[in-house]
Amino acid sequence: MTHWGYDGLSRQGTLVVAADVADDMVEIMRTLFEVGFPIERVDPVDVFDGDDDASMAANNTSAFNCRAVTGGSSWSEHSYGVAIDINPLVNPYVSQDLVLPPGGTLFVDRTSDAPGMIKDGDVVVDTFAAYGWIWGGSWSSPKDYQHFSTTGR
Repeated sequence: MTHWGYDGLSRQGTLVVAADVADDMVEIMRTLFEVGFPIERVDPVDVFDGDDDASMAANNTSAFNCRAVTGGSSWSEHSYGVAIDINPLVNPYVSQDLVLPPGGTLFVDRTSDAPGMIKDGDVVVDTFAAYGWIWGGSWSSPKDYQHFSTTGR
């Protein structure tokens, strides 16, 4: 997929999703590209040997990753290719005192502005919602600002 890098240049990345959501994902990402939304990098989690923590720390946008849910043992929606994490460093997962990735602590304050930050009611949230995807930033607890899924989990 083509996306705008943080440097303002168009970049190529690889996003792996389930076949039944691929067409919608192409349209979602096309819209984000058209409006100039920056995504720092888009690499399969394989580039990080399947290590979700390393992928998040690199601010890598990814979808498919066969792994358990954070803090649990059941399969994550990422295991089915129906969830995506976008710019996870600037859109961290927040559960009480736990912030993932740890470097995302700087971005817990959602009133600040950073390239690639997702906020309630912005074009990213609205575009995913138009295709039926649910944003983890709208959850009461935890807050998962990077996460969108077709199931709301």
